[in-house]
Amino acid sequence: MPPTSLVSNSAPAPYPSNRLPTHEREGQIFWKLRWREIRAQTERLRTRARLRTGLVLILSIVFWVGLYALFYAGFDLIVARVGQPGAPYHAETVRFVFTIFFGALQVMLVFSAGIILYGSLYASPETDFLLTLPVRDSRIVYYRFQEALFFSSWGFFLLASPMMVAYGWVVQAPWYYFCYLPLMIVAFAYIPCALGAIFCLLLINRLPYMSRLLVGGVALVVMVIAYFSIWETLNVSDADLLGPAWFQETFRRFRFTRGEWLPSTWLSNGLLEAARPIALDPEDLPWLEGGKYLLVLLCNALFLHVVVAWLGERIFRESYFGLYTRPARESKSYMVWFDRWAQMLLCFFPREIRLLIVKDLRLFRRDPMQWSQFLIFFGLLILYFLNIDRFRQHRSDIDVQAWVNIVSFLNLAVVGLIVSTFTTRFIYPLISLEGRRFWILGRLPVNRDTILWSKFLFAAGGAWIPSAALVLISDLMLNVTMMVVCMHQLICLLLCLGLAGMAVGLGALLPDFRERSPAKIAAGFGGTLNLVLSALYILIVVLGNALPCHLYLLATSPLLRYRLDPEALEFWLVVTLAGSAVLTGLVAMIPLSKGLRAFRQLEV
Repeated sequence: MPPTSLVSNSAPAPYPSNRLPTHEREGQIFWKLRWREIRAQTERLRTRARLRTGLVLILSIVFWVGLYALFYAGFDLIVARVGQPGAPYHAETVRFVFTIFFGALQVMLVFSAGIILYGSLYASPETDFLLTLPVRDSRIVYYRFQEALFFSSWGFFLLASPMMVAYGWVVQAPWYYFCYLPLMIVAFAYIPCALGAIFCLLLINRLPYMSRLLVGGVALVVMVIAYFSIWETLNVSDADLLGPAWFQETFRRFRFTRGEWLPSTWLSNGLLEAARPIALDPEDLPWLEGGKYLLVLLCNALFLHVVVAWLGERIFRESYFGLYTRPARESKSYMVWFDRWAQMLLCFFPREIRLLIVKDLRLFRRDPMQWSQFLIFFGLLILYFLNIDRFRQHRSDIDVQAWVNIVSFLNLAVVGLIVSTFTTRFIYPLISLEGRRFWILGRLPVNRDTILWSKFLFAAGGAWIPSAALVLISDLMLNVTMMVVCMHQLICLLLCLGLAGMAVGLGALLPDFRERSPAKIAAGFGGTLNLVLSALYILIVVLGNALPCHLYLLATSPLLRYRLDPEALEFWLVVTLAGSAVLTGLVAMIPLSKGLRAFRQLEV
């Protein structure tokens, strides 16, 4: 919250420019502060979070190497099919891949940078302190924008760098191609992040004067248009899957990603030009053509840097104090019906557990950061599942029928991994977030075990309902057998129970009551351990059941005549399901029992 002395709607005037240090001195001070923060954070990770740091580094390296191998094989196939750079269709094919990949990432960077900048600039207690210092508003905005730039673009670096390096090695690009890579990556990432910062500043500046209903309506319309646009772009049902007509239709539908005004197109063209071999013609200079696109990226990045600083100087202070000093609105109970329906559906639980579950559900729906991420991830999965019915066009194809069985279990694994991400991000920090208000729970006539069991039931039920629906949609679109549908629903239920028990148990066993941010709690030692164990648990359960089920379908299908014993495979299938149920019980009850023991002895 801003300082309590600020009671008016108008923002206090900043310090006069003649009393401020020079721009150079101001920048040196903040860079010195940034360097000390990095050193302190590095020392803390080295001394207190060695396991988490080591796991992150190892998994990042493995992920990078895996992506590099995947991209290398893909570009090697493209070169084998269409030829080296300079061939008639090489540039068009690779440009199509590059523009789609970088175009999707630039949209994600815009939203990611805007959201992170809002959290660090407008919702951070440190901003209150910085506003009392004799520094320029633009410097405060840029100081926070650096954090948003780093946290929003590190994933882009991890995804884009193996792709660029793999393409360079496959086509045997000249040495200057690899020199251009880091500059192009940084310049390209800066552009969408700066656009996200500009949108954030402009939106917050006008937000106090906008109606909530108008904002919600516009957001809903944008989401509907985006979903239908993606659906129309990806729905190519009339063409043969992976055939020439399919590729031509897909290439036509994604032509909007190759607009010359898009930064992703500048980056793609720059990479293609720099990777071309040096021609015999002295007027053909690939390094110069690639350098031109690099200069375009750098110039636009610097221009947007100036725009961010200018907006920060003009509107940041006004938008900040306007956001926190706007008149309070009368609270209205729009969602009372939702809470009443939830209590009716939970009527078979004891009253104490029912009230605690409704309380957690109410907190979830009141937090836009939680339900928005929930809707985005599961909405994208619904869009994907609704678009995989094209496999049914080839039901007579033996190879495709075998692939349908594999894809159905892959979809189940994806749903499980998303559930593990949400349980780690939102369920694991629940006990830690109750720490500062634990004295209230301690005064209630409720047993501590009831509190923990209510969080387990809330997590398991809240994860199972959307997950079961998504898995059912996937199976219906793929037209798998009823046995597989029932098996997937059972595995989905087991995964939700196991993941919820693990997250709640470890959250009670390894709480962190000093941290207020749920994201930082989830990124700690306990959250990292929960995420790794959840991934291993999902891998064991899904693979353990996918293999016997797949072999059983191969043995019993009239189209796939494999010499396998169906009875032995059926027994193996029953054993793996029973083993998964036992493993789920162990995964859920061992952390819960230890968490209950630690929660009973907890003193806050």
